[in-house]
Amino acid sequence: MKAVGFHHNLPIENPAALEDLTLPTPTLEPRDLLVRVSATSVNPVDTKVRRSSAPPEGQAKVVGWDAVGIIEAIGTGVTLFQPGDRVYYAGAVDRPGANSELHAVDERIVALAPTSIDDAKAAALPLTAITAYELLFDRLRVAKGGGKGQSLLVVGGGGRCGVHPYPAGAPTDAVAGDRHRIPPRNPTVVP
Repeated sequence: MKAVGFHHNLPIENPAALEDLTLPTPTLEPRDLLVRVSATSVNPVDTKVRRSSAPPEGQAKVVGWDAVGIIEAIGTGVTLFQPGDRVYYAGAVDRPGANSELHAVDERIVALAPTSIDDAKAAALPLTAITAYELLFDRLRVAKGGGKGQSLLVVGGGGRCGVHPYPAGAPTDAVAGDRHRIPPRNPTVVP
C-alpha cells in the first residue's frame, strides 16, 4: 500500500522530510478495524512526532492520526462496527499513523463519521474535538447540555480547538486575533 512517512527527523523544508513509501497492508489485532483512508489532517501532534521521534534505523515512520474512511475489514473481536461503515478518529501515537491508503485502528477510539460533512471536514475534527470536550467536561466540569445559567469565554477562539465549545450550548463569547474574528453565538455583556 502507498503511504507518506519519514526515515529521519529532518526540517520540513528538506525535500526528504516526508517520503512516498510502499508498505505492507497492516495486520489486524482482534479489536482493530482496517480503514481505507479517504482524508487525513495535520495537527500539532503530527509535527511534534515528525520532529522528535526518529524511527528505528532502516525503518520508516508514518504520521497522521486524524482520519476518516470506510471500513474494509474487521478483527475477530470487533463488535461496534462492520465493513462499509464510514468512520472517523484520532488514532494512537504508539501505532503507525493514517497517512496511508489503509490504516489499522482500535474500534474503541473510533466513531461513525458525521453524514452532514464531507471527508476533508470530518478528518479535521477528531483531535481538536476531543481536546475541546476534555477541556469543557473533564477539566472545567461544565454540565453536559451546556450548564444552565453559565456562560463561557473562549480565549483563542479562532483556533481549531476554540471553535468547538459553540455547539455545547452555553452562552459563548470568543476572543481571537484580528484575522480570526468570530461573532458571538450567544452574546453576553462582560463588564
